[in-house]
Amino acid sequence: MFFSNFRETFENEHEDDLRSLQAIALPEHVSTNDIARIYQSQRYRVTLSQTAFFNLIQFLESKEKDGGAVIISILQTRLNVVVVERTAQDQFSFARLLQRAKHREDFPTEDEGIPGHNPGSAKLDSIAGSAVLTKLKLGQITLDAEGRQDVLSDLEDEDKANPPGPGQQSLVDTFEQRIKREESEEVPGRTELPPRPPSLARDVAMEVQKVKENRDQLKLAGRTGGVGPGINVVMYTFHNTYDGITCLDFSGDYLLVAAGPPQPNGQGSRPSSSHRLIGHSGPVYAVSFAPATASSDKQKFTKAQHLLSSSADRTVRLWSVENWACLVVYKGHDGPVWDVTWGPFGHYFLTGSHDRTARLWSTDRVDYLRLFVGHDRDVDHVCFHPNSAYVFTGSCDRMVRMWLLTNGYPVRMFTGHTGNITALACSPNGKLLASADDAGTIILWDLGAGKLLKRMRGHGKGGIWSLTWSMESAVIVSGGADGTVRAWDVQLPIDASGQGKVVGEGGAGQKIDAAAQIANVSGAVGKKKAKEVVVTSDQISAFPTKKSPVYKTMFTQQNLVLAGGAYLP
Repeated sequence: MFFSNFRETFENEHEDDLRSLQAIALPEHVSTNDIARIYQSQRYRVTLSQTAFFNLIQFLESKEKDGGAVIISILQTRLNVVVVERTAQDQFSFARLLQRAKHREDFPTEDEGIPGHNPGSAKLDSIAGSAVLTKLKLGQITLDAEGRQDVLSDLEDEDKANPPGPGQQSLVDTFEQRIKREESEEVPGRTELPPRPPSLARDVAMEVQKVKENRDQLKLAGRTGGVGPGINVVMYTFHNTYDGITCLDFSGDYLLVAAGPPQPNGQGSRPSSSHRLIGHSGPVYAVSFAPATASSDKQKFTKAQHLLSSSADRTVRLWSVENWACLVVYKGHDGPVWDVTWGPFGHYFLTGSHDRTARLWSTDRVDYLRLFVGHDRDVDHVCFHPNSAYVFTGSCDRMVRMWLLTNGYPVRMFTGHTGNITALACSPNGKLLASADDAGTIILWDLGAGKLLKRMRGHGKGGIWSLTWSMESAVIVSGGADGTVRAWDVQLPIDASGQGKVVGEGGAGQKIDAAAQIANVSGAVGKKKAKEVVVTSDQISAFPTKKSPVYKTMFTQQNLVLAGGAYLP
């Protein structure tokens, strides 16, 4: 009776725990239930500001005969109350507490709960107590000496042929600054990285092109003074697809887009600007272009050359986009393959499947190289760390896991989502991870510390299907089932009490700045219209579409945003 009366209060965040505890019917069952033993043997941790803690104790002592003594006893025996100094900008400030109450946030804060068994924990061991995390090496991988010299030589030639304009930095200086910044960070050793094939002329040319685009890119910093950076979004919309598109991807040279699988248009002629790749015997759930860069007339070999696709037929296919033919079929999964993505340097790719595993592959072998096992349900989304030493997996068990690529060892486990994981993206600087769920929430994680940084809300329910980072790792752009593209500030807000308001589905496509409408919404909570969505103050801007779910968003090297979706009348 007690369990059934009070379970609803905790169901949103602790669904899995409640499912395990509901099997307890006798006192003897407690000793054989892992979750029950954890709650019984460990104290629940709660963090309070100094002022709040003293006021609580003073109130309970004044009500000693009315139950205050009992509650104080519970605090002493069952809770671990951590008292902190309150500051105006931290999560324990009055502004933050009021914001949580206003938003009706029913999830605990990152550091609340039983150690090793709380939302936002990066701990891997199911036994509470040990909080030691594996040290990560998140620095970027620099070129080898020979490759670096080749790039410098080509950049010097480019500077001579096209001297930088007034106030413009030379390509050589841009490259050397980036190398110095990368060398200052701790990077994985060669034994901690997968073997890479020797550098080719194409690799050097791609690096040169990245330096060019990096120098000329639009600089995006986090929002300052309530004014967001100017985000430019180009939206590509597919029409007459009859809800047949399940995935999209843009090529790195920005010339191609792959979609899978649009429905055939009867017996009509095929458009001259498209090619149909036929081979899978089931729906295609993910497509991914191999790394590529924009190419000049002299260096056309840096354009997109290969495409991967994964399907319900349990296979992954490698396609040539030069002759539009299937090159290899990779088999090994025991269920539909939900996601596939290339590594940052090509050659390796990662897949996630209904068989609850993720697998690492290389293009020169038909068998998988590494198996990542640990999720309780389907592995729906996968992504690489920028230095290729780690990979991430997201599942409908609501967990995100981080793995060491060379041996398949788990190094982080992030919990805290209240919905199924629908998108993952690691920041270009390698220090942060963004994950999204079908409840419309984006969570930022600090990889080194293994901590939840913040939650960002604004998308409607149905799933956030794509996340992408700006080149400076300062802005995130998302797209999802609610038909909007949204930009988010990565920096933790100074004032966490602000709100924003955005038109929901069927908007006119205008850009809306969240910060500009804080004052208008502060008194409107609780009186929302049917199609309005209240968003957190982290949102910089939103771009509604006309009934077009957004399947893919991608920042270019110059910090422009490409987005793609299908119009659903």
